Amino acid sequence: IDEAAFQVMLDKEAIRELVQLYSRAIDRKDVELLRDLYTDDATDSHGDSFDGPADKYCDFIAASLPYMTYSGHHAANHMIAIDGDEASGEVYALAFHVIPDRDNPGGQVEDFMCVRYIDNYRRCADGKWRFSKRVVTYDMKLQRPFTGGGLMALGEKDPSYAVCTQRLFQRGPRA
Repeated sequence: IDEAAFQVMLDKEAIRELVQLYSRAIDRKDVELLRDLYTDDATDSHGDSFDGPADKYCDFIAASLPYMTYSGHHAANHMIAIDGDEASGEVYALAFHVIPDRDNPGGQVEDFMCVRYIDNYRRCADGKWRFSKRVVTYDMKLQRPFTGGGLMALGEKDPSYAVCTQRLFQRGPRA
């Protein structure tokens, strides 16, 4: 077996897990986990909603989460190029949120987006891959009044914490 090729496969899997953990952090309202996914000098550019240092993005998300009745991020296609301890990637994703309706007090809005995360990743001294730069493009956005139900934005009460007991699924920074 070619050790270099095997290491690239391991690195790509670790980066795919990083992207999945981002979705989990946002959707389960786990800001401690979210903070662990970025390098200390990382930046995050989320279109018209945020552009700046990743630690400030985490603060922005922490302030936003109480207003999100539901959040679901669904990563799809993910291309990754590895270059030693640096990598780049493009992730196609669907992001769905239910948020307050600014024009209708007490109402809610479906906020649906087809997005691409254009990422730079870095392997850190602890061996973990993290986002060093994240740029989000909105290929399509749709907002309309939400009239549905059955929302499950359970945060720390989500049943996955009890059912999936391995450290990967628990709240807070990665072990």
